[in-house]
Amino acid sequence: MIKKEIIYSGTSEEIRIDKYLAEQIEEVSRTELKEYFNQGKIKVNDKIVKPSYKLFDNDQIVVEEIAQDEIDMIKENIPLDIVYEDDDLIVVNKPSGLVVHPAPGHTHGTLVNGLLYHCNELSNMNGDIRAGIVHRIDKDTSGLLVVCKNNYAHRILAEQLKDKTTTRTYIAIVTGNISHNLGRIEAPIGRDPSNRQKMAVVPSGKPSVTHFKVLDRYRDFTLVELKLETGRTHQIRVHMSYINHPVVGDPLYGVKKQTTEFGQYLHAKTLGFVHPRTNEYMEFSSELPEEFLRKIDELPKY
Repeated sequence: MIKKEIIYSGTSEEIRIDKYLAEQIEEVSRTELKEYFNQGKIKVNDKIVKPSYKLFDNDQIVVEEIAQDEIDMIKENIPLDIVYEDDDLIVVNKPSGLVVHPAPGHTHGTLVNGLLYHCNELSNMNGDIRAGIVHRIDKDTSGLLVVCKNNYAHRILAEQLKDKTTTRTYIAIVTGNISHNLGRIEAPIGRDPSNRQKMAVVPSGKPSVTHFKVLDRYRDFTLVELKLETGRTHQIRVHMSYINHPVVGDPLYGVKKQTTEFGQYLHAKTLGFVHPRTNEYMEFSSELPEEFLRKIDELPKY
């Protein structure tokens, strides 16, 4: 995790800093967070604090980067489906099953390893391990993502994501029949308090909004188009499970008997943004994977 700075806005209830940060920093587990405290990497108003510290209004929290286990960033000749490329960025159509960046347990064979072989240089704003990565899609989700070659492009695209001005449209097969044609899911997402490996709709979560449109209905399933207004971890998967229509094949939030080697039937189909150099709006679209199309053909009609 890179350095983070947070200004705490006080509430009527006292809250410990360890609990607050566990809710605010989705990508870090409680065990990892404990290590930050152990190494004195968490400060409030320039002073190292313990996990039990009670926050006050306008406290300035700084979470400093800690040394990660070294992972050699190997350049690997991995086949890439490149949709667009210029001097600033690359738009890639990622297959299901490909991990986006190295991490403990996945030190090679990732999209970043393949990109380093392809273009040699990527932005380093998120560190070497996440080189070029502005946003992610899950290992078992297929589809489009944009990767930056330099920090200039990275900063601008990160701001667009933060300001919710990008276009991100997904296609999914979900369990059950959605009765209405259009819908908006607004439910806060944070770490699942009972399972830190999962996200969940929780009162203390970050504001999260997903829009959906029904494309087709089958006997026990629905084909939907989804648009992200926010971009929380596992957002579509959590929101669809929350309304009792989980994504088919989702091993974490779905119906266990539906899981397959393909992964969840979720595809990032459309990606749009303003180019950081030319200021022109660009939009890209990708076809559904063959496995996804076969699954649709197999779905029983009424």
